[in-house]
Amino acid sequence: MNNFIVIILDGVGVGELPDAELYGDKGSNTLGNISKSLGQINLPNLQKLGLGNIIPITGIEPAAKPMASYGKMTEVSKGKDSTTGHWEISGLKVEFNFDYFPNGFPDNVINKFIELTGVKGVLGNKAASGTEIINELGDEHIKTGFPIVYTSADSVFQIAAHEEHFGLENLYRICEITRKQILIPPLVVGRVIARPFVGENGNYTRTTNRKDYSLDPPSRTILDYLQQNGINTIAIGKINDLFNHRGINVSEHTKSNAEGMKTLLEYVSMVSSSFVFVNLVDFDVYYGHRNDAKGFYEALKDFDDFVPLLLNKLGENDRLIITSDHGNDPTTPSTDHSREYVPLLYYGKNKRANNLGIRNTFSDVGKTVAEYFKVNTDLFGESFLNQ
Repeated sequence: MNNFIVIILDGVGVGELPDAELYGDKGSNTLGNISKSLGQINLPNLQKLGLGNIIPITGIEPAAKPMASYGKMTEVSKGKDSTTGHWEISGLKVEFNFDYFPNGFPDNVINKFIELTGVKGVLGNKAASGTEIINELGDEHIKTGFPIVYTSADSVFQIAAHEEHFGLENLYRICEITRKQILIPPLVVGRVIARPFVGENGNYTRTTNRKDYSLDPPSRTILDYLQQNGINTIAIGKINDLFNHRGINVSEHTKSNAEGMKTLLEYVSMVSSSFVFVNLVDFDVYYGHRNDAKGFYEALKDFDDFVPLLLNKLGENDRLIITSDHGNDPTTPSTDHSREYVPLLYYGKNKRANNLGIRNTFSDVGKTVAEYFKVNTDLFGESFLNQ
């Protein structure tokens, strides 16, 4: 079928990067620490591919003859969030600094937000856990109608609002205004994120209707190059949001890992000569940010069960990469992303497996995809297509 599939296991890191201390992430190791905290973990299909050959993982022994080439990748861009991670995977080296707001957004930004969106005021305006802040301020939000504005350790402007009392479309409207009219140069904010929730009387739950409004990538990515060369590009999950709809022919905005995996199986069965870029976000959103190591492991087991179903769909010339965009260690006190290496598993049927070592950049993925489709680019990184 001549398809190349890249799956991002969002938040699944494999150990602190050399500069992790600069980000407050010394000691982070998402997969390694989850396995230690639970005694051991068992992911037999990923083990066969070579997951246990990348780093020591309690319960996952190295495969004597791994089915996939294996290694880990270093992030060289500044940051540790989904935007920088995905952009670097797509062949960019992000050398500018995003703006961060650990003490909340300045008055001039909030005043402009109130003026242009037409809201009467805001709640929060601080760095906070999303699940905690809606329980803290949800009642007041319903009473006043003021949206809840907050940020995190990432470059994000997050807006939480009740789907019924505030309105989902109204939430999307004010997020779009914030992206296009408020967070403009010289401000550089990676994403505006709509965070809808439901519930009553202090008992609130975020829904799956989250929507991200990203910056445009600063230059062409592998998606742009492929599209411009007539290669079909398919985005599953939040990929479309992170690239601001650029370079993508088909977008499937799935709302869960289960839906994303189901959609991927459908596409690999019906397309050819296509690049399929998939983000599975549940690991990060539901378990990493909530410090739920057991839930994280259960989600990994679900993906592990999916792996043989996917491999059985692949043709002789198809290629598959399984990797991540950053860490999100649920065993550390922090509920934020962690600055980590990410795993690299590279599979092709009847393709000899090799140790790909420690890659110098996530961008090696984008360069590998480019070489597979025989597209000339000036992307950052080095291909490992036939290494």
